[in-house]
Amino acid sequence: MTYKSAMDSWLVIALLATVLPCSAAENATAVGPTPALNYTTRPAQQDPPPELTNETAASSGEPELKATAPFTTTKPAVILAPNVTDIISPYPPAGNDSDANNQTEATNSTTAPTTVEVNGGTSTPIAPNINVETTRGIINVISPTTGDFPTDVFFPADTTTGNPGNNGSEERRDETPIIAVMVALSSLLVIVFIIIVLYMLRFKKYKQAGSHSNSFRLSNGRVDDTEPQSMPLLARSPSTNRKYPPLPVDKLEEEINRRMADDNKLFREEFNALPACPIQATCEAASKEENKEKNRYVNILPYDHSRVHLSPIEGVPDSDYINSSFINGYQEKNKFIAAQGPKEETVNDFWRMIWEQNTATIVMVTNLKERKECKCAQYWPDQGCWTYGNIRVSVEDMTVLVDYTVRKFCIQQVGDVTNKKPQRLITQFHFTSWPDFGVPFTPIGMLKFLKKVKNCNPQYAGAIVVHCSAGVGRTGTFMVIDAMLDMMNTEKKVDVYGFVTRIRAQRCQMVQTDMQYVFIYQALLEHFLYGDTELEVTSLETHLQKLYSKFPGTNSTGLEEEFKKLTSIKIQNDKMRTGNLPANMKKNRVLQIIPYEFNRVIIPVKRGEENTDYVNASFIDGYRQKDSYIAGQGPLRHSLEDFWRMIWEWKSCSIVMLTELEERGQEKCAQYWPSEGTMSFGDITIELKKEEESESYTVRDMFVTNTRENKSRQIRQFHFHGWPEVGIPTDGKGMINIIAAVQKQQQQSGNHPITVHCSAGAGRTGTFCALSTVLERVKAEGILDVFQTVKSLRLQRPHMVQTLEQYEFCYRAPSNCNSITGLHLGAMRLTNQKARAGHTMKGINTPGKCSASVRPAAAQQLSGFSFDRWIKIVRIVRFEGFNRSIERKILRSIDRWISAKSFDFDIRSRRISIRGSNFEVFLTSKFDP
Repeated sequence: MTYKSAMDSWLVIALLATVLPCSAAENATAVGPTPALNYTTRPAQQDPPPELTNETAASSGEPELKATAPFTTTKPAVILAPNVTDIISPYPPAGNDSDANNQTEATNSTTAPTTVEVNGGTSTPIAPNINVETTRGIINVISPTTGDFPTDVFFPADTTTGNPGNNGSEERRDETPIIAVMVALSSLLVIVFIIIVLYMLRFKKYKQAGSHSNSFRLSNGRVDDTEPQSMPLLARSPSTNRKYPPLPVDKLEEEINRRMADDNKLFREEFNALPACPIQATCEAASKEENKEKNRYVNILPYDHSRVHLSPIEGVPDSDYINSSFINGYQEKNKFIAAQGPKEETVNDFWRMIWEQNTATIVMVTNLKERKECKCAQYWPDQGCWTYGNIRVSVEDMTVLVDYTVRKFCIQQVGDVTNKKPQRLITQFHFTSWPDFGVPFTPIGMLKFLKKVKNCNPQYAGAIVVHCSAGVGRTGTFMVIDAMLDMMNTEKKVDVYGFVTRIRAQRCQMVQTDMQYVFIYQALLEHFLYGDTELEVTSLETHLQKLYSKFPGTNSTGLEEEFKKLTSIKIQNDKMRTGNLPANMKKNRVLQIIPYEFNRVIIPVKRGEENTDYVNASFIDGYRQKDSYIAGQGPLRHSLEDFWRMIWEWKSCSIVMLTELEERGQEKCAQYWPSEGTMSFGDITIELKKEEESESYTVRDMFVTNTRENKSRQIRQFHFHGWPEVGIPTDGKGMINIIAAVQKQQQQSGNHPITVHCSAGAGRTGTFCALSTVLERVKAEGILDVFQTVKSLRLQRPHMVQTLEQYEFCYRAPSNCNSITGLHLGAMRLTNQKARAGHTMKGINTPGKCSASVRPAAAQQLSGFSFDRWIKIVRIVRFEGFNRSIERKILRSIDRWISAKSFDFDIRSRRISIRGSNFEVFLTSKFDP
């Protein structure tokens, strides 16, 4: 018998024992020693005992008792076992409340069994024909639910007192109920205590086990193949009266606002109501002594029924174990593998799992170190290649963006050189914006990240491996958002509570904190309210035509409705504490535009002076890195020293000024540079070295020295003159040119923050930051998302991109980009995958890639183009790692490669691999013939 079944049996016995003493307390009529008795029904003419009259029975709610002997019944009387010793009574069953101190010795006399006539027929014995050692001398018979019952049960004489059959004296009758109740209550308390102890022992064992029964253990760690493949994997609660049912999407915003009231009180209640493990489970493999060192955390173990099984290594015990679990997606079986962050001891096993599960995509939702604590071992080489066990991993490409980094690995199984294994391309998406504490302050980055993962994971690949450190908190959050977005699109509702419950049955503690739980809802609401606003740069003009059309059901245009959504974003005045201090209020040019606490620029405190760390400026994220910009107000006369202290402290080498010193007779910015010679502010001395006029802006080179540190730097200011006092620039040419000049300066001086200011540091400043970010993404991906870019800016600083005209300008300016600056909006990017020692891209076998012969439709889509038409559609090809001489040669070869169908084309990842070459072509916008 298993521990579980034994415990269940004990609980059942204990519960039965709880009921029996209660009944005994109600029905006991005598206590004390009595001799062995011969029970018979009393003749009808005898008077019934006074305590069992019909009146007392009626008053107690029992069936009416008739003084008949023999009596009839529709059910046979119960035959008691020979060792049963209790009271014969017409009352409901009672427990055996014996007293060991009152036992008497059995006699050798024999008596005939008492009989009753059943249905007027056969006599049925109701007591054994033996002398019984008893504590009371009377037996309890369970009364049938129907039929006639005798009220006149015969009570024999008490041989110890000589009293006739009155069942004891009046004093005994007075003491009997009190003693019986006390004994029953004592027994009840003991049994309740035993039940509590047993329950605690069982709960402790349950927690140690972690989860599912051995009966769920399956080969290869996958869900039972006998399960219907078509059944929905998002299980519904077995109860139709669920406290947290699925939410229709049109009620999502209302419900989220309601649950977030009182500091997320209802959200915490909902999260705490989640079952730790919805079903019973075991973690026997993870708990083995040989596997303990493979677990990062002792309480985060995979369940036996859902764990990933590795192929055993001969001679290595328990080599099939890795701390990873299969997790279902929305209506997709085993879509994910939830894994702990690899340890140094398990990196080889991790890559073995990637290879064996045919994984093409890895999602990493942690940094290698957080709070100086190792969260995950680096399981990839920084450059070149490295061998982990029998898997060789080489780094092919790396792209660093503001919220995540994309790495491409080429992996190959090494071993027998005569049986060379094919290579595979693995893409790792590393989300780097999850803070050490809590959750990201906005779900925008996570939604972009998730979309990128969805689009790039090949259709034919195995499970997506997702890991953080423990493989439950952030990992579970990512998976729930993915599943609920699919459910939202399919069913127009979400069931966060139900889905978290389900995946917790596959791996413990999935979604680990209430903050992560709330973040899931925020991400879903973000997607529902604003949707997917990304668009290909080639479709920009078509999209603008839609934006200029009337929005259905309103008198506004689509552009006006889109901007209205941005202005509805709530400004968090309660998060501007430092800027609102009385000592700092005079440092703000516009009282409505104050930096948020979480990203305000902090400058060193001046010795002996309080409140000198404040300047009205905010760090702003760019396309590729965080804190790319410092968005600030035009310095006031009394804050010029603070402005230059900020420039020096944060090593900003580029300043963009988007206002004149005065506009319409009002000061917009104090002059913070010398017209000639030098000027000083505290420890900072500024010397003007050079000033050059351009078509729409002025460039000033300044030499800045910190006299206290005895160090100097070269700083360049770009002063834009093309912004009129009212409205926006007439075209995007001047703004695009200054953005290009600033980017060039950054490449030469290092990627320190670019300081951008106008007057208040919001309208024009926000427009510059938005446009610069949009153009950088267009250059890299051929994609722009003006709405989310501006929305992100407004979450970082109030009123960024202040007017509808400025917002429209962010859409209009990129349309001039190609002809003005050479920031090519190419539909294709060709990169040189240089052959490295020991491997080549030739003949690569990438999961998800399909040959033209397998996908003739995809091949036909590409093969019908001549070279001229290809160039016309592509417009320009951006090359990396090539000089001009071979650029033309490659262009001429493209048409020949396509005509010969010598390529592999994956529509989802928009990747073309040229067979027999070291090249891969990445389509960065839709291919539209």
